[in-house]
Amino acid sequence: MKRIAILAFLIGFSSIAMSQKVMTRSGKVTFHSEATLENIEAVNNQVSSAINVTNGDLAFTMLMKAFTFEKALMQEHFNEKYVESDKFPKSNFKGSIIDFDVAKLTTKPTEFTVTGTLTIHGESKEITVKGFILKNAAGDIEATSTFLINLSDFKIEIPSTVKNNISNSIEIRVKMTYEPV
Repeated sequence: MKRIAILAFLIGFSSIAMSQKVMTRSGKVTFHSEATLENIEAVNNQVSSAINVTNGDLAFTMLMKAFTFEKALMQEHFNEKYVESDKFPKSNFKGSIIDFDVAKLTTKPTEFTVTGTLTIHGESKEITVKGFILKNAAGDIEATSTFLINLSDFKIEIPSTVKNNISNSIEIRVKMTYEPV
């Protein structure tokens, strides 16, 4: 009888603990580089992310090779010459949503601030970005953000022969829909 009571307690406790996190494995990150000769845009729809809804801790991870480009040659150059995907296969972010309170989320987007460490190309940088968060009609949490990064901050070098084709400043757009775990 004690074993059944302990098992019931553990099952109940684990479901409470599990409900404290929401996550996605199909988040979307897009980057855009505007340059004189040609704009470059790529999309990654295989981004994993989780939010601890009790304290606002947030984490992202994505494979750099999962970015897709309009032109295959751009994708090849991105992976081989710029982000060196074989050497640095993932990009990560670990941080927190400032003053996060899941109970205050509504279907109306609320502005939020995230601060943490972004790691790209083996280089880490502290960043603070703004975004919007809401709870959709299905009860899932949706978050979006648009911000700029500088490639030089992550030691991604642009060869002088293509300096006019690629901007050092890259716009990053993030769109996530989180579901309870």
